Amino acid sequence: MIYLLYGTLDALITDYISKIIKSNKLDDINISKYNEDDLVSNIIEDARTISLFDDKKLIIVENELLFSSKKTIDTTELEQYVSNYNPNTILIFVVKSDTLDTRRKLYKLIKEKGKIEQFSKITNINTYVKNLFDGYTINYNTINLFIKRVGNDLNSLSNEAEKIKIYKINDKIITDKDIIDCTHERIDINIFKFIDNIINKNKKESITTYKEMLKVGEEPIKIIVMLANQFRLMYQVKVLVSKGYTEDDIASLLNSKKYPVHLAIQKGYRYSSDILLKHLEELADLDIKIKSGDIDKNLALELFLLRI
Repeated sequence: MIYLLYGTLDALITDYISKIIKSNKLDDINISKYNEDDLVSNIIEDARTISLFDDKKLIIVENELLFSSKKTIDTTELEQYVSNYNPNTILIFVVKSDTLDTRRKLYKLIKEKGKIEQFSKITNINTYVKNLFDGYTINYNTINLFIKRVGNDLNSLSNEAEKIKIYKINDKIITDKDIIDCTHERIDINIFKFIDNIINKNKKESITTYKEMLKVGEEPIKIIVMLANQFRLMYQVKVLVSKGYTEDDIASLLNSKKYPVHLAIQKGYRYSSDILLKHLEELADLDIKIKSGDIDKNLALELFLLRI
């Protein structure tokens, strides 16, 4: 069988390949991987060769150039192979991009002879998580708690789910307590709430968030830099918005992705430029004092939070 799997959701592609491996009961010894550095002739020779250890073998080829319209390589030999492929070899082409040249002969042949799947979006993140815990009992509210704590990154969700499944391998029942015990709340989920608490002088909540960050291994200096970067972005965005720049203009001007700019606009409108600049300057001063040895790094931010 020939597959072409493409898209930006690596975790889904990995899961799909894992299912192919599982359904065909393939061992690692019967799986080969190739990339852009490997010769096409070597891939074809491997695909045509009968496995010494089993009836079937799997070959995974990660090479975007085979399907690109910009910089391409000669695919004549691959086209000939796909037209008359070895039925005992499962050949999977992987392209980690949403953009393919569908006019290329290789693409058309795979569409005719094999199967093409795109992995670019998830319509329901809850269903995806539910499938991650296949074989385990987990309710809707616990799934939502898991997503809230881990976030929407598919690789992170997959990795954290595997850890929880191993932890609960005996009874296979996932509870809220299991999620809390086995995961940590994402820092980037907390960062704006953290900033809100600092600006609104909510010392108790600020300290709680700070200690949660320390608990998951974040360095105090890194947290200071993280806060300073966010205050700076909110301040810059606020100034540029006041000058009439659009969200796209700002992202381009600041060499930033659009989503962080969107959040900075959304969150920053509630606070004056003066207050944002004030806290940015305080954090910069804190950074200097830590690096010069005037204050202990482990106490610096906590003292700052107590002073607000």
